[in-house]
Amino acid sequence: MRIGGLASGIDTESIIKDLMNAERLPLNKLQQDRTKLEWKRDAFRDVNKLLLDLDQKKILNMKLSDTYNKKIVTSTQEGAVRATGSAGASNGTYRIEVKQLATSAINVGEKLNTKDDLKFNPDETLASQGFTGPIKFRTYGKDDSYGGDGKNFREHRYEIEEGDKLSDVIKRINDDKDSPVRMTYDENSDRVILEATRTGVYNPGGQEIEFEDKDGGNFFKRLGLHQKPEEIKDEDGVRLGEHGARNAEFTYNNAYTVNTQDNHYQLNGVTFQFLDETKGTATLNITNDIDNTVDKIKEFVEAYNEIVEAISGSQREEVHRDFPPLTEEQKADMSDREIELWEEKAKSGMLKGETALTSGLANMRSSWYSTVKNDGQFASLTEIGISTSPDYMDGGKLIIDEDKLREVVANDPESVQKLFSNNTKDDGRGLINRLEDAVEGTIAQVNQRAGRATDVSLDSYALGKRMKEINERITNFERRLGQVESRYWKQFSEMERAISMMNEQSNMLMSNFNPGAM
Repeated sequence: MRIGGLASGIDTESIIKDLMNAERLPLNKLQQDRTKLEWKRDAFRDVNKLLLDLDQKKILNMKLSDTYNKKIVTSTQEGAVRATGSAGASNGTYRIEVKQLATSAINVGEKLNTKDDLKFNPDETLASQGFTGPIKFRTYGKDDSYGGDGKNFREHRYEIEEGDKLSDVIKRINDDKDSPVRMTYDENSDRVILEATRTGVYNPGGQEIEFEDKDGGNFFKRLGLHQKPEEIKDEDGVRLGEHGARNAEFTYNNAYTVNTQDNHYQLNGVTFQFLDETKGTATLNITNDIDNTVDKIKEFVEAYNEIVEAISGSQREEVHRDFPPLTEEQKADMSDREIELWEEKAKSGMLKGETALTSGLANMRSSWYSTVKNDGQFASLTEIGISTSPDYMDGGKLIIDEDKLREVVANDPESVQKLFSNNTKDDGRGLINRLEDAVEGTIAQVNQRAGRATDVSLDSYALGKRMKEINERITNFERRLGQVESRYWKQFSEMERAISMMNEQSNMLMSNFNPGAM
């Protein structure tokens, strides 16, 4: 803490503050230069964010076959049969008659504790009820690779551990990802249910879930589970035991009958989903989704035009050299609105004349102009109803004639796709692929100039190196300012000491010449 002016009465602190403000002017200029570089870097990165979004989302979508060939499927019996069409699905009418749905095998046990010789308490441990394990059952697959070693069955084995109850075994079975079986205990009906998690017949002529009563102390038998459903009925006459699985059966176009283990089936790129048996024949119509294609192209054009506006607009902005970045001292004397308006002018024209952007925009524009040589119907953008704006102030934005675009998409979506996304390296390269090359080249140039958003080191990009240099100059200048301020305080302290000594001498002389004053 420094206190000056005790001897001289001079406001030393104010004088030194004013002197230091003058000394600080070059430092303020350095800090303003650094702020402008930061603004320019951030402005570059804002443009790059738009470019990356176009490259990673909109351009990618324009390469997908689904953009041009998405299908609309209608069914006269939506509650019984539906369908989805892949991009390669043939348009047309399909007639489907679903005669039966695929079902899964299920084995419903008898009520527990109903027979003296089969009593079972789910709340007691298995060991206390005579079960030592292991518990086994077998499931079947579509071919002889299901179980390995040329087998079409797989054996599932579960050990009984000390303290295990029925719930522990059920969890062990249900957690087994290799087993297409789940087990349930229904407390309300006091029954155990064992069922397949898949539909269809995998073991023709046999049981889908086979278990051996001899293992685990007749574990399944004690649960009232049986593999011969015709022999077991409950007190209400409902047949228990395993109810066999069933395949789905349907007829395609009144001529081709198919059995399938699943309630869905694929033909000619169309996936049919069976929900119920049909009443006679259901008719399904498949057509191209024109709205989807037109909407995707419009979304892409809007994103592209946004980038054109951002880059071309940055080159039209006026540069206000009389509005440098504000210092902290200047901001302290201004309102928030005044600061906002000032910085709006100070940031104007920040990217003007930057060749990374001007050359990048020129390359993106040129990607639309040359023709695409392919075996499709269209070779240029104008042939499908898209052109560049005639107004030079638009900077080369694209304009869509939606009626013409809809017409060509409806008549020949494959040619539209080839025009946009023909992925070759020669003069048949699609317009979107050419644009992608230009966009990625611009992104690379901006990265060299302003770095990526994730870059931490200032050494990795050009503006960062300049910022680092200015930071070093600021650090050195602040060190010198500290030395200058210390020198000023030292000089003023010496002056105060000299004045103090003179005052003492003056008082001594006065006292000698005027003894009566003592």
